[in-house]
Amino acid sequence: MTQTPTQQQTQARAHFVVPAKHPMVTVLGSGDSLLRVIEAAFPAVDIHVRGNEVSATGDAAEVALVQRLFDEMMLVLRAGQPMTEDAVERSIAMLRRSDDGEGETPAQVLTQNILSNRGRTIRPKTLNQKRYVDAIDKHTVVFGIGPAGTGKTYLAMAKAVQALQSKQVNRIILTRPAVEAGERLGFLPGTLYEKIDPYLRPLYDALHDMIDPDSIPRLMAAGTIEVAPLAYMRGRTLNDAFIILDEAQNTSAEQMKMFLTRLGFDSKIVVTGDVTQIDLPGGTKSGLREVQQILDGVDDVHFSRLTSTDVVRHKLVGRIVDAYEAYDDRGGSDAGRGAERGRTGRAKNDGK
Repeated sequence: MTQTPTQQQTQARAHFVVPAKHPMVTVLGSGDSLLRVIEAAFPAVDIHVRGNEVSATGDAAEVALVQRLFDEMMLVLRAGQPMTEDAVERSIAMLRRSDDGEGETPAQVLTQNILSNRGRTIRPKTLNQKRYVDAIDKHTVVFGIGPAGTGKTYLAMAKAVQALQSKQVNRIILTRPAVEAGERLGFLPGTLYEKIDPYLRPLYDALHDMIDPDSIPRLMAAGTIEVAPLAYMRGRTLNDAFIILDEAQNTSAEQMKMFLTRLGFDSKIVVTGDVTQIDLPGGTKSGLREVQQILDGVDDVHFSRLTSTDVVRHKLVGRIVDAYEAYDDRGGSDAGRGAERGRTGRAKNDGK
């Protein structure tokens, strides 16, 4: 793609020829859906398509970004991966961030394969996700902290399966605290296994995406894969294992210390959680909140923080996360709790 200045210094024009081996539908999308995403993101640029040629005219800085975007899209397509509307939107966001000194390019992020199973490939979709995955490779203990839908647990489990398949570890251990949404296991019907199963079910569901479902019972019977409540970790030393603690915001400070000190030789730990969704009883301090202060700066321990921009579920999930954060920033939750305490106090006084 070549860029030539127009009469005005702030205006520019770029011209790009799509190689014949890439059908234009792969670049522009079905019904020009990808082109519409690009045009909406760059309102100060006029984009025209003729045959396999694309031209962009407008604000110089924006035209330069459009030029880089098409270059990155071609690199992704050359790697044999399709471009989607979501991938284009994320690529644009990454390019805008790279202007602020960020390093990795969209093609580096979108073409990094973690795991392939039954024709499906798991890979990071955002810059922070790629850095989270890279941190898991580089460090022994990694904390993935962020809101729902950012891929914290899913990507960690993909790395665990990858490590098992490449014989970096001999087993995978997945664990969660069995406390959520104010419920108590003692009030649930059934045996102990039936009580804890709903809390561990999301881990099983993710496993089924990554491993042949028929082999999972065999691997679990052999102890190669273990899914268990956090309480089952006490008193153990876990060697040659990839260990994931999910929903770590619901651990107490004591439980977090207990879990981290299970680390044995040739093992790796990934701890995931969302500190905005703590379901511990009132007055109990979250171990995930506290550990960020305790282990900050400790060698070979890394904290990866993901945000609403890394949400890979429905777009509305990211907006919901932002809305709750804004509400909390305004003191809404504290005000609500204060009002609730006030109502409770008045009710008690009225009952005297």
